[in-house]
Amino acid sequence: MLRLLALVDRFNETERELPDDWGDARFLLTVSDAGRCDRAAALLGPANPGRRGNALRFAAVRHGGGVGPEAVRRLLRRLDLEGIHGELELVGVAEAPAAELRQGEALRARWERTLASLPADWSDLYAEIRLDSTDFVERSALLLAPVNPSRFGDRASLRFRCAHHYGYGVSPEMAARCLERCDEEGITGEIEILRVLSDTHPVATQGPVWLVGGRSV
Repeated sequence: MLRLLALVDRFNETERELPDDWGDARFLLTVSDAGRCDRAAALLGPANPGRRGNALRFAAVRHGGGVGPEAVRRLLRRLDLEGIHGELELVGVAEAPAAELRQGEALRARWERTLASLPADWSDLYAEIRLDSTDFVERSALLLAPVNPSRFGDRASLRFRCAHHYGYGVSPEMAARCLERCDEEGITGEIEILRVLSDTHPVATQGPVWLVGGRSV
């Protein structure tokens, strides 16, 4: 018996095949059961689908106005859970300007790009995540709990320490996983390395200490 591919899985496959610089992707969903097209359109409502017969058109947008890929995944999963089947196909894709690509860059990608710019022998760093909205602070603090984030000042930002091989601070890999959890929930912002040391060798201590604003970090 032929197994139907879930709509969200089909979307994931298509997304992986898109060019790195894609800005928006337009999809056509042809619902197998025309009698369930009304329900499919309702579940896809946040994506503002256009309808013609039993075909629904909608788009996924990486940045700016529109519904992002994570939101599209959630919407398609709702259809899968209700047993609504159909054929999902990519009907168009547009590139994004370089400036917009950087603006819409995920937190994990920003983190990995920032680490790549450091000297190969970096050992300890102090970083800040500047969130795009104060609404993100509480949820981000929970998702980033393993990195032991701290508030500093009144800005919508969180700071943490990271250790490359040993010493005080989260590992860069754990930080990446935590930032990816934020990406999955649509949390956006900037990442900056505030202080970094190379080739430190702690003796009878967990590592270096920085004095920032009268506080030891």
